[in-house]
Formats: sequence, C-alpha cells, structure tokens
Amino acid sequence: SSDLARAFLWVAGMRLDVRCLDRLPAGQCVVVSNHASYIDGVVFTAALPPRFGFVIKREMNSVPLAGLLLRRLGSEFVERFNRSRGATDARRVVRNAVSGNSLVFFPEGTFPRDPGLLKFHTGAFLTAARAGCPVVPATVKGTRVALSPRGGLPRPGRIIVEILPAVAAATESSEM
Repeated sequence: SSDLARAFLWVAGMRLDVRCLDRLPAGQCVVVSNHASYIDGVVFTAALPPRFGFVIKREMNSVPLAGLLLRRLGSEFVERFNRSRGATDARRVVRNAVSGNSLVFFPEGTFPRDPGLLKFHTGAFLTAARAGCPVVPATVKGTRVALSPRGGLPRPGRIIVEILPAVAAATESSEM
C-alpha cells in the first residue's frame, strides 16, 4: 500500500520529501500530525513504514473511492457525532494500540477551509498513554496546495513530511 501511495503521488507530480524518518522509534508509537487536506492520509502512507494504521473520521468510510482505499490501508474509523458509537470506536482503537499496533492520528479531526490549526482532540494522546507508547509529532506541508479543501483537481508540487522527536506518553501514575 505504501508503494501504491508513492506511485499515486508520483503520477500526480507531487514530490514527497520525508525528513528525519530516523526519529521514529523502532517499536510501537502514535504519530500525530496537523491536517490540511484529504490527501494527508495518502502522503503519510507513502512516508511511513507499512506497520502504521490510520485513525479516520467514520464519514470517510462512505466516500466511494476514498473509503475503499482507506479500508484497504487498514484504517480505524471513528464516529465523531454519536457519543455512544464514538465511545465504542475509541475502545476498539485503544485495544488495537494496547495490542502493539502503531497508529497515525490527525488530532484536529478535520481540516479548516482556511489555513490554520484547529483544537486538538485528546484521543491520540489517551491512546498513547493507555498503550504506554511514545507520541511522535509530525508536520505535513504542501498538501493544502496539492489538493485544496476548496475543491478542484490535484496539483503538482512539493510535499514535506517532517518527523519530530518522540515524547514519552504520560502514564496514569504521572498524570496531575
């Protein structure tokens, strides 16, 4: 699937530059990144080793081509609007993380139409704490230009993913 993602980016004329990949821990971790475009998941699939799964908003499961691709990539879909369903989905994600799976979250949950960060939801950080694994911050730049949230066709350009130093997850005994 990472080969397919790289091929898609190449065909679309999107040059991927992955920086500091060596900062990823050898074992399990939770990667968290800003979210700027529908193409971010494809970019991280191309950038990261295949051991990573993605946590995606449930409504993406019903988008015909994207939903199929995301299911094939092993994405975890989570409900954002129904609290009961969302709690069930969150428990499933935590179980998978506790079982040793590495995950990628876009903790904003969505991306705004205009540039900027939204408030982070806590799911990624709670998952890392419960699994006892580090959080690895990452940034993605260039995807908003490559595939605008305002619509249109993908545009060629440079996309940069940078992996930042891992942060140990808080444990229940170290929480305030």
